[in-house]
Amino acid sequence: MKIHKSALAALIAALCCGAAASVAFAAGSPAATPTPNAAPPASAAAAQGPGDLGALIAAGTLPDLRWPKFTDYRDDAKKFYDSGGNSLGWIQNGNASPQALSMILLFQNASSKGLNPDDYDASRWDARLAKLQPSVPKASDTDLAHIDLALTVCAMRYISALHVGRINPQHFKFGLVVGPAQYDLAELLRTQVLPALDVPAVIAKVEPNYDGYRRAEDALLTYLKMASAGDAPLVPVPQKGVRPGNSFASMAELAARLRQLGDLPSNAGVPADSTVYNGAVVGAVKHFQGRHGLDIDGVLGKGTVTQLNVPLKTRVRQLQLTLERYRWIPPDFPEPPIVVNIPEFRLRTMRRQPANFLTMKVVVGRAMRTQTPVFAEDMKYVIFRPYWLVPLSIQRNELAPKTRRDPDYLADHGFEVVDGSGDVVPSSPASDEVISGLRSGALSARQLPGPKNALGLVKFIFPNQYNVYMHGTPEQELFARSRRDFSHGCIRVEDPVALAAWVLRDKPEWTVDKIRATMNGDTTIQVNLDKPIPVLILYSTAVVEPDGEVRFFDDIYGYDASLARALANGYPYPG
Repeated sequence: MKIHKSALAALIAALCCGAAASVAFAAGSPAATPTPNAAPPASAAAAQGPGDLGALIAAGTLPDLRWPKFTDYRDDAKKFYDSGGNSLGWIQNGNASPQALSMILLFQNASSKGLNPDDYDASRWDARLAKLQPSVPKASDTDLAHIDLALTVCAMRYISALHVGRINPQHFKFGLVVGPAQYDLAELLRTQVLPALDVPAVIAKVEPNYDGYRRAEDALLTYLKMASAGDAPLVPVPQKGVRPGNSFASMAELAARLRQLGDLPSNAGVPADSTVYNGAVVGAVKHFQGRHGLDIDGVLGKGTVTQLNVPLKTRVRQLQLTLERYRWIPPDFPEPPIVVNIPEFRLRTMRRQPANFLTMKVVVGRAMRTQTPVFAEDMKYVIFRPYWLVPLSIQRNELAPKTRRDPDYLADHGFEVVDGSGDVVPSSPASDEVISGLRSGALSARQLPGPKNALGLVKFIFPNQYNVYMHGTPEQELFARSRRDFSHGCIRVEDPVALAAWVLRDKPEWTVDKIRATMNGDTTIQVNLDKPIPVLILYSTAVVEPDGEVRFFDDIYGYDASLARALANGYPYPG
């Protein structure tokens, strides 16, 4: 017997209209008497319930599940059943409770949350529920125990996935901590879900309470619908860039694709037989380029057409991974945070915060060698007119070779050399001994404060194990690039004055004029913050703006690919 979702929803409604007793917890079958052969190991002992419930929990394996091993939830499952007298939680008098049916509907619709429904046995529940129908022989205690435990494990997995994600970010060496935010799953199910009249409303409360998260959910539904309809025909890649006004034989395919993606309005007039690239289509291409981190030049080149032809299922995947990463973010902050999204090359603050919204371009670490790490720390102080203490790797691999070619390089670029005692060593011109000392690390280079300084005129410090910080830069021309991974790992900000004003907003004496004057003064000044400011360095290749516009970015560090591979392995996930 196959129970479709519509029939399941109707059954829930009918059950929920009954007396309050229909949602009260009911005791299941009497506990089975364990036999010596069935007794679980002492190290994982669990009280026996109906059928082989206790033994299954002790083993942490249920063969009926799509992902049978649940050792990561074994203790939670044991606590759940212990707190209910080791009776069934979801099955009442041989029938699935309304709450059970509601949870099953959520499992079957898990794709709307960016999750894989089969991870929660979505395709297996019809057969299990069929065993509980009055038209078939009464299910055995073993069958009831298996169905009930399957629902418990799937519910725990589903709730945890919505709340903190499926994979611990530390599996990828990211400096993010999600563990303390986990729920007591057994208590949540027992005290909030089982007696709930509206299970979806209870589950919704575990999800991140961020506008961006909800916008990403909405965008996912849109792209799922688009993907189910199939991709529009591919746009042929031109041999050379097509500029506005030039001939392009595949205008029909281009217009169709832009309409499907929402960049070309449906009512835009594009003649069906047009072969000239102009008019509304050029505007649509520019809009598309802006949404995908490309140069907004209207030129129909290889990069733009390649992005146009990205399958919709790939865009769906990007949104799914964005939701997963949102769940790694703490649920609240003591102070409004600063967020940097690496593949977007952008810094922003959160809009729903008691502080002005701020956003600007950033430069991040090179994809190939010096990637900016993903982590969270608190900003503690700001330094105006900083020295740059050159890291040994840069000193050895870049500074020393440049000085070898040009002995006056150090002086011309505002560097001085110091020994282990901090005493300045003559280095203009740099001798072979000085260059050798820079290579070995016996000597250190530092760049004096000023307009030539690689850190610009201010740096923002949030102490961390990676020695990464934000700072200004004299190379402002880099912010005109669409792809901005040029640094050694630190984050260069486009408008350091605006960021300093935002960071110091609780210090009225630090006006914009004073900030500028200090940056252009002659003294290095450190300003300690009264309240640390959370800084989140994150990685998301899909962002949904408040107006609903969806932006996609290249997976420059390959983190989408690595997360997708890990998720494909199924439960139990790492961490």
